Amino acid sequence: MSISSDSRRLDYFTWEKASESASQKGSTLVWPFGAIEQHGPHLPLITDTFFAENIVIEVLNRLPSTFPIWRLPSQVMGFSPEHASFPGTISLSADVMLQLVSEIGEQLAAMGFKRLIFFNAHGGQIGLLQAIARQLRVQCSSMAVLPCFLWNGVDELKDLLPNSEVEEGLHAALAETSLMLHMKSELVGSNRPKDGIFVNDKTNNISNVPKGWSLEGAAPCAWLTKDLSHTGVIGDSSNANTMLGKNLEKALIEHWTGLFSNLMESDWPLV
Repeated sequence: MSISSDSRRLDYFTWEKASESASQKGSTLVWPFGAIEQHGPHLPLITDTFFAENIVIEVLNRLPSTFPIWRLPSQVMGFSPEHASFPGTISLSADVMLQLVSEIGEQLAAMGFKRLIFFNAHGGQIGLLQAIARQLRVQCSSMAVLPCFLWNGVDELKDLLPNSEVEEGLHAALAETSLMLHMKSELVGSNRPKDGIFVNDKTNNISNVPKGWSLEGAAPCAWLTKDLSHTGVIGDSSNANTMLGKNLEKALIEHWTGLFSNLMESDWPLV
């Protein structure tokens, strides 16, 4: 592939084309966010970044070429302290993430871009990116900031995954394993662990959260993976399969294509 063949990648532009793009009405950039962190004994460290980047590419390919929307290079390293006890995990601090994302966002706003989408696939940095987005919106009033999470708001997931996996399969479990099997099977190992809150092993300091509390949701705990899992998996990957992965990919692409289209066809926000 020649560098000029990817018409949606901002970093493949000349400075003149970047300036022209930023000046367009509704000019929008999508910034994929992932992590380098353990994903159990069967998935690669790059899992979240891989999903964010490749789903974005597929979504942008489905949008009309007239839409002024482009993507930035993926932010590969993220905020992953919950996985730090597992080798291979590389985590930036919250302060570093705040400074890095804020500085880049300020530069993009100064160039004239009107909207910046954080397209994040790592659950452990949802709250941090939401906070950064709000601060950046105040600092750069001319640019809207939209912090998105790959798996949030996709209604079709409840029809594709069991309730227990939707609510409790937080990491390297059925959904992520199946999606990677479909998208790049050579990166998936043969193990299919069932671990995390599905296991209650007090002899090895693994137990369920107290009644009324949860890992996510209304009364969340600031958990570390080692509190919950020996393998790094939180959920049940045992029934992962390529057909489920294909259906998950289709649901994700259709969902985000619809949302991106709605955004690009709107005048929001009026700034």
